[in-house]
Amino acid sequence: MIFFELFYTFFFIGMFTIGGGYAMLTLIQHQVVTVHGWITAEAFTDIIAISQMTPGPIGINSATYIGYSVIQAMGYGQAACIAGSMLATTAVVLPSFLITYWICRLYVKLRQNPVFSAVLQSFKPMVIGLLAAATIVLITPTTFPDYISWIIFAAAFALTMWAKASPILTIVLAGIAGYLIYT
Repeated sequence: MIFFELFYTFFFIGMFTIGGGYAMLTLIQHQVVTVHGWITAEAFTDIIAISQMTPGPIGINSATYIGYSVIQAMGYGQAACIAGSMLATTAVVLPSFLITYWICRLYVKLRQNPVFSAVLQSFKPMVIGLLAAATIVLITPTTFPDYISWIIFAAAFALTMWAKASPILTIVLAGIAGYLIYT
């Protein structure tokens, strides 16, 4: 029964959390500490600290650690604890996976539809506007203080836009340039 509750709880968290792993934390805390009482608030804080230190998204890492801890607290063995961590991890990512899968299937089915294509085309200026707004917000005197940063930005833009350079290579080259110039 605990495995079903664990799956249902983390599936619910994955389904109704918008905004990434940090947005999940309050819902995870509410469900596992307050609603189910599986772990204490102190243990939850420790799990969050560990989740932040390990590579990967904090929401998924938290689900993994909590799944393991809950099953371990119930007195099950090592194999069951690993199954609990895998179950919680799968449950928290499954809603996003299913939604993405169905959107992809819908896209493949409707991509030739002129109305659908027109809707997608209308998204392009909106996305560009949102990215431009985020860029303007981030370009402040404290974060983009001098002309050298603008030159690095322009070079990176030119490399990716016209030279079709790999974005990863561009990031590495911009980082090296920034390091050499500012140290």
